[in-house]
Amino acid sequence: MAGAFTIARGAKTHVDVVVATLTDSAATGAAATGRGEATAIYYHGETAEGVRDQLLALDRPDSALLPRGAARNALDAALWDLRARRAGIPAWRLAGLVAPQPMVTAFTISLGEPDRMEADARAAAGRYPLLKLKLAGEGDLDRVAAVRRGAPDARLIVDANEAWTGRDVAAEATALLPFGVELIEQPVKAGLDHLLDGVTSPIPLCADESCQDRADLPALAGRYAAINVKLDKAGGLTEALALIAEARAAGFEIMVGCMLCTSLAIAPAFLAAQGARWVDLDGPLLLARDRDGGFSFAGGVVTPGSAALWGEGAG
Repeated sequence: MAGAFTIARGAKTHVDVVVATLTDSAATGAAATGRGEATAIYYHGETAEGVRDQLLALDRPDSALLPRGAARNALDAALWDLRARRAGIPAWRLAGLVAPQPMVTAFTISLGEPDRMEADARAAAGRYPLLKLKLAGEGDLDRVAAVRRGAPDARLIVDANEAWTGRDVAAEATALLPFGVELIEQPVKAGLDHLLDGVTSPIPLCADESCQDRADLPALAGRYAAINVKLDKAGGLTEALALIAEARAAGFEIMVGCMLCTSLAIAPAFLAAQGARWVDLDGPLLLARDRDGGFSFAGGVVTPGSAALWGEGAG
């Protein structure tokens, strides 16, 4: 990591990712290779080693054999990439999507004391028009006020990472209104979403840990206005696209996010994020070094890089 990445559940100084690589020469006689990157969902007890072992235990490369989670995401992404390269067309076309366009992504301000978060926000303000603040419950109003001082013109979203469990969510949200906060992620612990029954928040609430794939949507209705789709949670681009379509039909707004990752993992998420109201694909920005030819983030706008890392239909 480029320094520590700190949220309510703790700090990270590095991240282990898993890359699945598939090679197939049967169709054309010339080898084609597809890759997919995933990050273990640590709050589900996943580890990079466990994800690797799930993949190596398969007797054939079929993502349907895996449960939702990072292993299925890595394999699903590798399959999309392989198919695109064998067909010589981009993955977005294979998926029946329109050509992807650059979009503004959030940049994360790690959890810290207000003074530190204000300084981080001031440093980011000129480069990133949308900031995402990590919160912790106690002292959050001071944190948001400090970030607003540091970045008076930035759009703000906040992520409680379940830290408002047991707090008055409506009152906490109301207190943030003067600072222009436009979204609150995961105020309560996943599985305790019933605590939001009857809560009227003046700022939209977004389910993150509470929303993995389509099976979770019924429990979110009436409690959240939006969902955060992450390919590692959902189990890949295939499920993410289906989740987004079903969620939109049910009236949810869409946010597309990511785990800590490189541009190889961002590439399929970039397709899923097209048309989302909020985009949070800053994983590579939080690393000390991204993959060569990775995505560009100039002015907070995420744009494909110079190399065909994934799904470009080349080779």
